[in-house]
Amino acid sequence: MIIHGKNAVNEAIKAHRRVHEVITQTNAELPFLRTLDKRVRRTTLDKARMDERFGANHQGIAAVVDDYQTIPLKKALEKPGSKLFVMLDSVEDPHNLGAVIRSVDAFGASGVIIPSRRSASITPTVVKVSTGAIEHVDIITVTNLNRAIETLKQANIWVVGTDAAAGDTLEAIHVDTDLCVVFGSEGKGMHRLVKANCDYLVRIPMHGHVNSLNVSVSCGVALHDITRRRRAL
Repeated sequence: MIIHGKNAVNEAIKAHRRVHEVITQTNAELPFLRTLDKRVRRTTLDKARMDERFGANHQGIAAVVDDYQTIPLKKALEKPGSKLFVMLDSVEDPHNLGAVIRSVDAFGASGVIIPSRRSASITPTVVKVSTGAIEHVDIITVTNLNRAIETLKQANIWVVGTDAAAGDTLEAIHVDTDLCVVFGSEGKGMHRLVKANCDYLVRIPMHGHVNSLNVSVSCGVALHDITRRRRAL
């Protein structure tokens, strides 16, 4: 996979992801490349060629790296420690997935659960928007979200759906339990069966003129509230 952006490439190097080639813009000052294995191929291009190959937001660097791998839900559940998963239903925008991954890393959640079909997958855009957080977050793919919810419940994990029409707010979340918080896409929200299979639904209280938030913003708000209250226990 070809990734681009300073943070994305820097985090890939720090996480010891295999780097096959680094492409930099002429005269780019990138001190973190000093730690890179000297045997890695290096290519220098002028700005016009960089823009042509990687778009305007490359920040002067790109790299060819090993593909990012997802893990099965069973493996994620076997990891020690309290659980706080994020599940995304019908989120197809790679910018949203990348931003959610960044929030999951920022608040120390356990990972992101996505369906293997009809969902954003790991792309260079996702890696770039995550600002390298994808190196530290488990991306869990499942074939069916409803079956995944049943597996989570069998593991004593409470599944909480977010819905603008819910009667309860974030304060109703029982933060002293293992959790999976489900977010649907803007406009569509969660699928009917996914919503029905959640243990309960909550909404983010809002007092302005809009009635919804971007899914990545909603995720950040919810994770902040949960982790804040967990620390206070």
